[in-house]
Amino acid sequence: MKKHGATDLLEFERRAWDRGFCRVAGVDEVGRGPLAGPVVAAAVILPVGVEWPPVNDSKQLTAAQRDDLAARLTALPGIAIGIGTVPVSDIDRFNILRATHMAMHQAVGRLPEAPDYLLIDGRPVAGFAVAAEAIVKGDARSASVAAASILAKVHRDRLMDELDRCYAGYGFAQHKGYGTARHLEALGRLGPCPEHRRSFAPVRALLPGQPMPGELHFPEM
Repeated sequence: MKKHGATDLLEFERRAWDRGFCRVAGVDEVGRGPLAGPVVAAAVILPVGVEWPPVNDSKQLTAAQRDDLAARLTALPGIAIGIGTVPVSDIDRFNILRATHMAMHQAVGRLPEAPDYLLIDGRPVAGFAVAAEAIVKGDARSASVAAASILAKVHRDRLMDELDRCYAGYGFAQHKGYGTARHLEALGRLGPCPEHRRSFAPVRALLPGQPMPGELHFPEM
């Protein structure tokens, strides 16, 4: 049994294994709260019997720690990883909640081997073809979900670094699209770029015409 500190990070995986499930995937997302950029999800099946690095909720780690852990996770023999990315156009078309679920479904569908059980961070997500369990604060309680949170965060941060090179002046490489004072100042000065979420209030306020109803704007979980 692998433990980090006082938390058994394999508790949920072990329960699933004891019930006969073999390919248990942790699923997490990043990017619900930002004003710009895609929402990204990752699905991870950790290999059984292989020593894994000391994963944790990605929000509790520095960027350097996340990069190091992402590299070590990717190099693990037998690990299975799937990444889902939903662009701004679909966030504005469907709303951020639905786009988040779309990213999770993409991530699971892109695993190199099909899982038979899912551990999903946060609230339940409908529509999966296999059994799934939602875990509140799962990125701090499950090794698989923690690994997914790290890989999703690193992947999205790198996408935002690329967007920073495409859309200079907004500071995407620094704030990753979140509504910091610097970002809001640049947004007011430059106006929205194509990667800004027009269904989110601070961006929508700068657009001509009537406000769009029904905005869903969630903080990071």
